[in-house]
Formats: sequence, structure tokens, C-alpha cells
Amino acid sequence: MGKNDDKKSGKEMQGIKSVLITQPKPDGLKSPYFDLASKYGLNLHFHPFIVVEGISSKEFRKQKIEIPAYSAVIFTSRNAIDHFFRICEELKIAVSHDTKYFCITEAVALYLQKFILYRKRKVFYGADGLNKSLFDVINKHKDNEKFLYPCSESFDSEITNWLKSNNCEYATPVLYSIISNDIKDVIANNYDVICFFTPGGVKSLIENFPQYKQNGTRIAAFGANTFKAAEDAGLKLDIKAPVPQAPSMVSALEKFLTESGKK
Repeated sequence: MGKNDDKKSGKEMQGIKSVLITQPKPDGLKSPYFDLASKYGLNLHFHPFIVVEGISSKEFRKQKIEIPAYSAVIFTSRNAIDHFFRICEELKIAVSHDTKYFCITEAVALYLQKFILYRKRKVFYGADGLNKSLFDVINKHKDNEKFLYPCSESFDSEITNWLKSNNCEYATPVLYSIISNDIKDVIANNYDVICFFTPGGVKSLIENFPQYKQNGTRIAAFGANTFKAAEDAGLKLDIKAPVPQAPSMVSALEKFLTESGKK
């Protein structure tokens, strides 16, 4: 029996066959998720648990926040990046080349390449996806900076509390709203693993199923804020990313499958 056969046997012993990814299906035929499914014989299902809706530039103007007046931006998600640059484009705001960007993870930081000429000296990110690591990075650069923290209505108060307690000048432009999807038909199928990527995804599950019982389903979560949302909702976390050995959800799933096969 080969190595792959050993892994598949381990997977089958643990009953890991179906995995729900609470995000849209990747475009095209190439994705690490598809490679993982082929390697371990998984049945993957993609269904976004949330809908992100950007606010209009007219609504943004009512917040009376002058983006050019700020020298640094804090990003905790790709959605925040998308809508920050969308608003800048709609309002014809030129973002200074000297702007510093502080990101919750390297993956979020790298997403900036879609919008800016990436310069590591201006882009910083936390070591492990935790707010504390982000604060450690910001703390080294906070003097003489004015911070923007683009967010949805349900922004992370731990970040704003830190900025406030460290006497940082900051603003929280609300650029998008997060709406729960109707997922009742999706959850009617029993999945062995459900992967969450945002607190909004966890909130959608609980809004759709207030009495949700895990009943042996493994829960995977990406990012410290999603960990907290899952735990606050009473869910038991089996898979976490990013961690040093698993910087992505795909690698965290593979790590879990491999370790399950050894038991």
C-alpha cells in the first residue's frame, strides 16, 4: 500500500469525506482545494455564507472622513481592501505612495498587489494572524501616523480599543456591510468538515440555525477573529489557520487529514 493509500485509509477511518467551504467556488480548474480533494478523495462543496455589499460613495461622504489626511491603513480582510480602493477610485482619491499598510496576515498583505506597487518597506503584517501580532507591528511605527481602519458595521472593537489606548489618531470608515446568506438547504446536508473564514460566516450559521448542534462535525476556522466567533457560538474548533505549520486553510486541512491518518 502506497503513502497516498495510507492517507486515504486514515481519512476513511476518521470519516472525513465531505467538506463545506463557506466561500465561492474558485474560478477555473486550478486550485489547491481541487488538488487536496483529488489527493484525499474528498467531496468539496462551496457555498458562501455571507454576501458583502459595498456602500455607495454618497453614503461614504456622509461619514466626513478625508482619506488623504491619513498616513496608514489597517486591513483585516480582502473585503476591506477591495472596498477601500473601490471608494478611492469612485471618488477619484489618489492614495499617497508613502501610505503604510498594516495587515492582519501575510495573505491579506499580498492581496494588496492587486492595487498597489507592492513595497515591503510600506507593507507590514502580523506573524500569526492574531491581533496581538498586528499590534506589535503597528506599535513599532505608530508615532506620527494617522490610521484608517476600513471595516463593516461590525468592526473589531479590540483593534479600535488598542488604537485608543495607545493615543493613536484614527478613523473607522464603514465601507461595506455583511449580510447573512440563506444556507438552510446547504446545512441540510451533513458535512464532515465546515470551513469558516470570517466571523460573519459563523454569524450566518447561527442566524440560520439558532439551535445548531455540531454533532461531530469538525469545524475549521481561519484567523483569530473567526476563532473567537466560533468559540463564542459554542463551536468546538478542530482545525485552525494560519498557524506556523499551516499558513492557509488548505494546508491546515491537509495537516489535519494527515495527522488523523496516523491515529
